[in-house]
Amino acid sequence: PYTYLVNRKGEVVHEWKGTYSAFNPYLMDDGSIVLGENDPDYPVFGFGGPYGRIQKISWDGKILWDFEYADTTQILHHDFAVTPNGNILAIAYETSSYDYALARGRKPELIPRSGPWMEKIIEIEPQGISGGKIVWEWRIEDHLVQDFDETKANYGNVAEHPELFNYNVGDSVPARITQDSLDILKAMGKGGRNLTLDNPHSDIFHINAINYNEELDQIAFSSPEFSEVFIIDHSVSTEEAAGHEGGNSGKGGDILFRWGNPENYHMGDSTDRKLYYQHDIRWIEKGKPGEGNLTIYNNDIPMGPDSLHYSAIYEIKTPLLQNGTYELMSNNTFGPEELAWNYVAKDTLSFYGSFVSGAHRMENGNTFINEGPKGRLFEVTPDRDIVWEYLVPYRGNIHKPNGDPVDIMPDTYFIFRATFVPADHPALQGKELKPMDPQPEPFVMPPPPPEEDKKT
Repeated sequence: PYTYLVNRKGEVVHEWKGTYSAFNPYLMDDGSIVLGENDPDYPVFGFGGPYGRIQKISWDGKILWDFEYADTTQILHHDFAVTPNGNILAIAYETSSYDYALARGRKPELIPRSGPWMEKIIEIEPQGISGGKIVWEWRIEDHLVQDFDETKANYGNVAEHPELFNYNVGDSVPARITQDSLDILKAMGKGGRNLTLDNPHSDIFHINAINYNEELDQIAFSSPEFSEVFIIDHSVSTEEAAGHEGGNSGKGGDILFRWGNPENYHMGDSTDRKLYYQHDIRWIEKGKPGEGNLTIYNNDIPMGPDSLHYSAIYEIKTPLLQNGTYELMSNNTFGPEELAWNYVAKDTLSFYGSFVSGAHRMENGNTFINEGPKGRLFEVTPDRDIVWEYLVPYRGNIHKPNGDPVDIMPDTYFIFRATFVPADHPALQGKELKPMDPQPEPFVMPPPPPEEDKKT
């Protein structure tokens, strides 16, 4: 449940303690953090990054807010963004049925028996110690298009509607496994706590990151299943967000900008693809070099057929117009064609994190990178030189809801999100940031068992 503040020497100088296993903390100006908490008893969902609870914890460890959004039909998952007024923009799954998906034009071979999980973004206004009012909502189901079945809803020419999500992106659902196989998977701790015979591959969009731009009043988010990043208008009302008109953009809740994989809307081919299971879309804030551009952690780039993969950090300049919309290129896709900046390891392969992970621009113009699976944090200059590096040594004492320990392999030290905090951050002013004594206990991998133990 711990969130650590670590200095440049790798010493923990402060900790916040939550209630459950915690991740994705955002530091507030008053020294509190807002973070996701893994709710211990959420039903239905159990893989694809659900957590179901957000807490706000003061600098001195008091739980200021503890909000649960997890039931049989919906759950918070992955990322959220804290807006300047203190509201929370959060990603949430919502359940649907097989018949629901079929009626809306999804191909039968793409529909899991339990139905796909749809996505929405909700804005939560914290109230009291545990309350939250949903003051705004955007749902992906209101912005679908399909060209599979003209007798079903959402039918249209996908290539003519880049402002909508093609409902038939994805791979066919594999054959159903047996109950014996499911029991073995659960015994091995694989697949998530609420895995059933019918719900594998329900997570069809898997939105994994969200970021808010106050000046534009727009939201950016990332879908690795689409290998695309998207921008939508937040200035719309909830009613307008369900339609195609209204807001500063005049486009309602439709997609204003998308980038990474134009094949999703039947434009271009595989050579036009830029992103591969990316994470952590962020606008570069005002006052930082590259302000207004987007940074993306491009996780899983193939070097060629049947070859090794690598990761990269991309910075792109969007084709933003004065009216808050984005310009389409002549081929009906969104630019840019060229990157504003990128980082790849000098040997290409030594920087690779296939999932989680993130990056953001620092005040000095360097870029702070979280290579998530390894728990590796490092800082690179605009010339791509590494000037600071840290391997997270902590794991904690992690258990499943039933008390069983979580397997230490393969994700021993992995970090979903790490954020660089400058020394002049308001939260740190007047704080005595001495190394804690004692320091938290590092996790040391146990030695492999002796050969005779392996045999037994």
